[in-house]
Amino acid sequence: PPGFAIHKNVERQLESKRQMIANGEGFDWATAEALAFGSLLTEGVPVRLSGQDSTRGTFSQRHSAFINQETEDRHFPLNAIRKGQARYEVIDSMLSEYAVLGFEYGYSLSEPNALVMWEAQFGDFANGAQIMFDQFISSGESKWLRMSGLVMLLPHGYEGQGPEHSSARLERFLQMCGQDNWIVANCSTPANYFHILRRQVHRSFRKPLVLMTPKSLLRHKMAVSRAADLTTGSSFHRVLWDDAERGNSQLQLKPDNEIKRVVLCSGKVYYDLLEERDARGLDDVYLLRVEQFYPFPAQSLVKELSRFKGAQMVWCQEEPKNQGAWTFIEPNIEWVLNRIEATHQRPVYVGRAASASPATGLASSHKAQQQALVDEALTVEGK
Repeated sequence: PPGFAIHKNVERQLESKRQMIANGEGFDWATAEALAFGSLLTEGVPVRLSGQDSTRGTFSQRHSAFINQETEDRHFPLNAIRKGQARYEVIDSMLSEYAVLGFEYGYSLSEPNALVMWEAQFGDFANGAQIMFDQFISSGESKWLRMSGLVMLLPHGYEGQGPEHSSARLERFLQMCGQDNWIVANCSTPANYFHILRRQVHRSFRKPLVLMTPKSLLRHKMAVSRAADLTTGSSFHRVLWDDAERGNSQLQLKPDNEIKRVVLCSGKVYYDLLEERDARGLDDVYLLRVEQFYPFPAQSLVKELSRFKGAQMVWCQEEPKNQGAWTFIEPNIEWVLNRIEATHQRPVYVGRAASASPATGLASSHKAQQQALVDEALTVEGK
């Protein structure tokens, strides 16, 4: 609003967003999220978000409310798009994951035509609501025929922040997958995040969405999307291509039949692999992202991996071997490789060794482990 005394840091973010819109590129995570919310609101879909520090965003990325630095009045720009729009509601909830997630699950049952989201401050903290996941969200449709479109945003990624701020325990949600009971995803681009949120309410049915969300990728220079990825003709991709194939990387890859190794991965580790692969000039290593774990994208992977039947197949993850996606995805990838009659019928695991703790508490150990797994994933045998 005119004369609104906005914080200088927020003003800088707004200026960045103006540049994104003007140039049609460089859309970051928070901007894609705001566009998903705003577009749904103008379509008459109410949007509700609750969680600990969700208005600002744990990582100071969202800023759903502008706070007047002189009067402390709040302005919610998503509620001022145009007349007749639906309402955006954002709540900074109390520090009880169990109570708040339970309430939002009930809200999603009562308001199936709204986008209802609960955000954990860090994904690790979702374990305080484990009863809700086990008893209600994962199995409510099977037990009581009650559909829910609740979205759970769980910040996840290994960045040296220690065992309590690294893992959203992806493995637990994958272990509970069955009978198409919910969707488990780990998007790596703002555009895919935009589309998966909109897909929740535009489908003719409702399923809960467990979404691993980023931390460092919120501001990563390569984790950006173009306007064309968000507008008419674009859609959600369960599997995503190598950036070198779409011009977002300077590397020129060899033809498909000369690719020696395909590294399948998901989430933040993709960008670690991409930067190192490009720095080494490894033009015979293809990076393929699995964006949706469940329901497993079998057809998409059959189509993509058929291009590389003779290549070594690797699954790379940041999490320890007994955690993350490995135990879920290994038999699924094996099924795909058998289906396409690949030379190598089983994927090779690359990641941290099995561990009782999700992550090390030492930054130096984290860095060494991360460098080691990236190096192992990219090192082609016989070269």
